[in-house]
Amino acid sequence: MDCGYKTYALCVKWRFSCKGNWQILFFMFCMIHMVTGHIRYSIPEEMKKGSLIGNVAQDLGLDLKRLHSGRPRIATGDSIQYTELQTDKGILVVKERIDREQLCGDTTPCSFSFEVILENPMELHQITVEITDINDHSPTFKRNSINFEISESASTGARFPLTMAEDPDVGVNGLREYFLTENDNFVLKQNSNADGKKYAELVLQKPLDRETNPNLSLKLIAVDGGTPQKSGTVNIDITVLDVNDNAPVFNQSVYKATVMENSPRDTYVTTVNASDADFGSNAIATYIFSDLNSGLNDVFIIDEKTGIISITGSTDYEKNKKYELRIEAKDQGGLTDSSKVIIEVTDVNDNAPIISVMSFTSPVSEDSPPGTTIGIINVKDLDSGDNGQVNCRIEQNAPFKIKSNLRNYYTLVTDTVLDRESVSEYNITVVATDAGIPPLSTKRTFHLKVSDVNDNAPVFSQSVYNTFIIENNSPGISVLTLGAKDPDENQNARISYILENTNIGGAPVSEYVSVNAESGVVHAVRSFDYEQIKQLVFVVKAQDGGSPPLSNNVTVKLIVQDQNDNPPQVLYPVQTGGSLVAEMVPRSADVGYLVTKVVAVDVDSGQNAWLSYKLQKATDRALFEVGLQNGEIRTIRQVTDKDAVKQRLTVIVEDNGQPSRSATVIVNVAVADSFPEVLSEFTELTHDKEYNDNLTFYLVLALAVVSFLFITCLVVIISVKIYRWRQSRILYHSNLPVIPYYPPRYSDTLGTGTLPHVYNYEVCRTTDSRKSDCKFGRAGSQNVLIMDPSSTGTMQRIQSEKSILDEPDSPLEGTLESPGIVGLDSGV
Repeated sequence: MDCGYKTYALCVKWRFSCKGNWQILFFMFCMIHMVTGHIRYSIPEEMKKGSLIGNVAQDLGLDLKRLHSGRPRIATGDSIQYTELQTDKGILVVKERIDREQLCGDTTPCSFSFEVILENPMELHQITVEITDINDHSPTFKRNSINFEISESASTGARFPLTMAEDPDVGVNGLREYFLTENDNFVLKQNSNADGKKYAELVLQKPLDRETNPNLSLKLIAVDGGTPQKSGTVNIDITVLDVNDNAPVFNQSVYKATVMENSPRDTYVTTVNASDADFGSNAIATYIFSDLNSGLNDVFIIDEKTGIISITGSTDYEKNKKYELRIEAKDQGGLTDSSKVIIEVTDVNDNAPIISVMSFTSPVSEDSPPGTTIGIINVKDLDSGDNGQVNCRIEQNAPFKIKSNLRNYYTLVTDTVLDRESVSEYNITVVATDAGIPPLSTKRTFHLKVSDVNDNAPVFSQSVYNTFIIENNSPGISVLTLGAKDPDENQNARISYILENTNIGGAPVSEYVSVNAESGVVHAVRSFDYEQIKQLVFVVKAQDGGSPPLSNNVTVKLIVQDQNDNPPQVLYPVQTGGSLVAEMVPRSADVGYLVTKVVAVDVDSGQNAWLSYKLQKATDRALFEVGLQNGEIRTIRQVTDKDAVKQRLTVIVEDNGQPSRSATVIVNVAVADSFPEVLSEFTELTHDKEYNDNLTFYLVLALAVVSFLFITCLVVIISVKIYRWRQSRILYHSNLPVIPYYPPRYSDTLGTGTLPHVYNYEVCRTTDSRKSDCKFGRAGSQNVLIMDPSSTGTMQRIQSEKSILDEPDSPLEGTLESPGIVGLDSGV
């Protein structure tokens, strides 16, 4: 306890509220006469109420009466009154719970002061109570746990500050140190701030491994120095963050799988799996084929995420019996691992046998003996096992067989004698069948031609050819085409037709007919006359071109058919030019009296020689008739005196040919009883009358021809004039020079033919002159025809080495002004 008397003016700790200036003045006035004292007590905190702090009366030297009479009161100002003065005892006791931490916090030493005021006289005594700390608080942390996320790649020595623990106590009761639970990775380092507060840090002394301990749980213990010692604990939760420090690892170094060849697309093969000890994205592995250039990407595909390998292309056992795939697993950080996948392909019978031709001979001669080799083939099957076992056979029934001499080699040979004329070519089908299930087969067709040998002679379709030809034929006419066939081919079947030498009527047959050696066409060499020869028999030989040649003969009968080429010939009555023959009919002749008979013959045969008689003209047609078949002229009525003595009958004799031919005969009949009467009538012949009739006919014909020629010339002349006039008008009104071109050739119809015009020339006209320049070129011929106008239709032909027109001084070259000269351009 510290007791002393001091005088204070305004430097006293006085917690008194003054609400007015007068109070301050009054208080200062009082203080001048005030007796003061200062007492200091020290007590621990958390003392019970009523606990003795100190004897104020004794410490201030006051007796209890003065203390009682002075009506003491404690002035604390606005602060809490923690103490109470018991005036009857003169002691100071605890009135309220005193918590040092609440009162002073971290301030040391901790105390509070108040004044004890006595009156009559007024005394002011200051009492300071120091509160000493007791260990009534444990160290505490503001959080229940401390969380850290530390990468496993953190380096050794890395520091991680920890939350400080708080202990309201001070001094030795305050926070003294921290403790960390035992672990392999961290140690605790303790430090103090400038204000003396202690804090701790975690120091990494051993690298973290998330794959070993992904999470660490530690405890941080804070202890104070009090007695008894108190502590506070907080959990430290450490999450080890993953870094990509682990590569994916396949669970197998070699994977094996089996697939059937020709498996469809997306067929499952196998699944590869790689595990990564990392976490999160670092543990995600993607799968790829290591060798991207191997071409296996066209056959297999791997799912990058799941590692499933499936088929994407064609698996062919014959190409690859086994596949080795290098698989790579890669995580997000680029760390990789590799493995191998061996895929064995199981063979299926998917390949038909393959037939390869090593040698094949075609054509083969038809006289080849049995057993002749015509071909060697090789048969392979790319499959294995039973699928690759092959059996060969010939499909159809053919004169061939197949033999096997070596492995996979077969020989195709003839089995019988071949005959090209029966079968000229064969389609040999070889069938190769494997032993797979189901079996597959391949067919190969060999086209074999059989070459010909000359073993067949030409054969005519007929043993004897009969043909007909109409007489009066044109020489060279085709009579018959002989056709012989030779079943051989090429040169062996090339047939030549030869006419055998025989004589007909003392003359060789070649004078009558000829045979085309290649076509076999028989031609008539001359015109045949039925009346001279009625049938021609000859022999033709057909010979092939083989070696040696084979031949065959045939007989040809050429029958000449009659043609109606001869008119009937009248034998009676005989027609004479100088004398007149007449048949006499007495006037007493009855009906049917036979006057005469016209006798005619026809040298043709058949119906061409059938004759019929008709009365064409008669003086009195009612008196006579002619028998149609026999030519008899008879009376058809009674002859009277009125009938003329001279009767002229014209009888026509026709044959029955097509077209028919005829002959006319004039029969003069005299109706009289005596010869003198007949003689007087027939002496007056009218030969002049017939002559006049002929002359009149020719005069009329000549007049008609002359009239036609005149009209034609008139039309031509008018047309030419109109054409010239139109041409002159066109040339006269044109603005540009015109060079018309006229045909270079003209004809001259005088005499017996046409004469070529041999001159080429140009006519040049201008718009300012009617003059025409005529320019002659060189003559196309050295022969020049000149018409002599003085002669009557005669022409003189002059042979000259050079045309007169070639002369430079020719009078025909120059300017033509005469219209007559210009007219030369239209021809003669």
